[in-house]
Amino acid sequence: MSIAKASSRPRPKRPQVNSSSFDTALGWQPGRTATTLLRAAVCAIILFVFAGPILTIIAGAFDLNPDPTRLTLIPRNPSLENFAVATQRGIWGFFWNSLLIAGFGLLLQIIVAVTAGYALARRKFRGQAIVLGIFLATMMLPEEVVAVPLAVVLGDLPLVGISLRGTIFAVILPVAASAFSILVMAAFMRDIPDEIVEAATIDGASEMRILIEIILPMCKPALGVVAIFGFIGIWDQYLLPIIAANRTSDYMITVALASLRADVQVGTGVLLAGAFLALIPSLIVYLLLQNSLVRGITSGAIKG
Repeated sequence: MSIAKASSRPRPKRPQVNSSSFDTALGWQPGRTATTLLRAAVCAIILFVFAGPILTIIAGAFDLNPDPTRLTLIPRNPSLENFAVATQRGIWGFFWNSLLIAGFGLLLQIIVAVTAGYALARRKFRGQAIVLGIFLATMMLPEEVVAVPLAVVLGDLPLVGISLRGTIFAVILPVAASAFSILVMAAFMRDIPDEIVEAATIDGASEMRILIEIILPMCKPALGVVAIFGFIGIWDQYLLPIIAANRTSDYMITVALASLRADVQVGTGVLLAGAFLALIPSLIVYLLLQNSLVRGITSGAIKG
């Protein structure tokens, strides 16, 4: 009887796959030639606008006599002479200064962002809204506005009375706290279900263990976003290294390239070789963490 009843029931309809609505990541749809061509043209224009300067830097760095007035994608006279001259000008010393400052600065920035974001997202304390407002306000202040107060603080550190100028800490400590990184981490941690944290607490896990073993693995996309934007932000610092340095040998590569530009004996090819070296770390960091960046941005869009 049950079999007869089962056979008499209407079978559920299988979902029909409409091949005409198949979309790729670029929104390509078969059968719409005009739309496809238009989208391909728009993508090509955008790619040229963003990739053109990078390809020009690479071509000019390997060109013995680059012409700055012409857009060249292939070196006409391939040579490594520009890198040899840049090495004689001490470009590798500035490069390692930048790498050291960006590495330690990013490490401190992630630690501060994780701990501060956890406090804002998982704890309730008096004045929490005011703290959030202060973080947002710091994001709206131009770097030039805080340059003079920052120079005074670095020259005479409050409560301690020592000067950090001429040391690596003068560049690392101001970038250790980023309002953007803290708010990103707080936003991701706030969406973690309370039941997961409560279950770990019942099992006897300490708060530090919950943060490291449970919450941080769930925040990998946010860590990727913080790492990429934090590294590029520190690497591209220009005004802070000038304020903090006492000698030109303490400059980061961004400041050193500007200084080399004023040297009449340095040609355009040497500057492009230095710019090419300065470009490599940011590209490596982006390529390593691009999946986390995409997941972080898309998850933020879904929440919104």
